[in-house]
Amino acid sequence: MSSSNSARLSAWLIFWLSSIVAIAFFFIPAFIIRPFTHQSARGLALAMTLRQSAPLTTLIAALVCIVLAVLLWESGNLRRKIVLSTIVVLVLFSAVMSRLNYFEWMFHPVDSPQFEAEAASKLAGKEMILAVHYGPDARAYPIREMAYHHILNDVVQGVPIAVTY
Repeated sequence: MSSSNSARLSAWLIFWLSSIVAIAFFFIPAFIIRPFTHQSARGLALAMTLRQSAPLTTLIAALVCIVLAVLLWESGNLRRKIVLSTIVVLVLFSAVMSRLNYFEWMFHPVDSPQFEAEAASKLAGKEMILAVHYGPDARAYPIREMAYHHILNDVVQGVPIAVTY
């Protein structure tokens, strides 16, 4: 194998490894930390570790990918150029998204909670709730809803409260 072929092969290998790292550091936490899905302690620890180091890691990986894509561009046919372009776009997307708090999009707050009378509610008998009772006023917040929103601001008997799960 000639030295130019060996160098090209090494460039492709590094390109693929750095692109996988960049994409994984964004998509693994985004896949693990989702509303209404089970999150094991180990999976959540992995997701949080990747999430914390993702901004720097994806930036470095994106820079490596861009440099190598430029070097590999000239020696590629149309199909390879499409692959290079697609991967670079995914890597750049991952680098940008790792800097945003996209969890706020998934776990948005409840702006104006609405309540119904106990008789009109459609809660199953075994459904878990968070309950607040203050004076003659009482509220029940279904866990299935709180697990998605995590926090709800409300007023019970004239007192502002923050309900969280």
